[in-house]
Amino acid sequence: MKLTFTSFLTLDGVVQAPGAPEEDTGNGFTQGGWLVPFADDTSGRYVAEWFADVDAFLLGRRTYDIFASYWPRVTDPDNPVATRLNACPKYVVSNTLKNPEWHNTTVIAGAEADVVDEVQALKDRAGGELQVHGSGTLALFLMGHGLIDEYRLWTFPVVLGHGRRLFTDGVPPTSFELADTRTTPTGVMVNSYRPTGRPQYGSFDLTDE
Repeated sequence: MKLTFTSFLTLDGVVQAPGAPEEDTGNGFTQGGWLVPFADDTSGRYVAEWFADVDAFLLGRRTYDIFASYWPRVTDPDNPVATRLNACPKYVVSNTLKNPEWHNTTVIAGAEADVVDEVQALKDRAGGELQVHGSGTLALFLMGHGLIDEYRLWTFPVVLGHGRRLFTDGVPPTSFELADTRTTPTGVMVNSYRPTGRPQYGSFDLTDE
């Protein structure tokens, strides 16, 4: 399976609590729900297209808890997000989650090397996509081990000035190719990137001839 990572972020890189005011108030964050004013039918269509390709989900503990508190209660058979999240296998990376109640959930626990091996084993299975949504801490872990095949970054036209960010100091230097780009009527840029290895460096020759 191809491991894809989807994240919503602001122009200044904040990824914390996009969907609701009380979604994640860690570190005193009070600006949750910043994504909502930009939602429209076009963004909903993009989400539906990608969810149609999923065969399994890989989630961090915080995101899993947020999803598990909401999506099992959405039973509309025409909802493309709910139907896939509730039916597909869900793998949660956590050393503290012991008895998950959400249907079809498996916990991945253990040392760092064990988690890497488990994720790689999932990727080695036949199928469509192993999708990561949100899960910023997990995403940093996956980046550090080169496990993400495609990044789908939704950049919203808003600056918050505070909050948890996706790309922090210490992420491995990486170069990307643009695989796809889309926009929505509300000004959201939806770009898909595939890692191509370490960045290449150079300089402009500014000397006078």
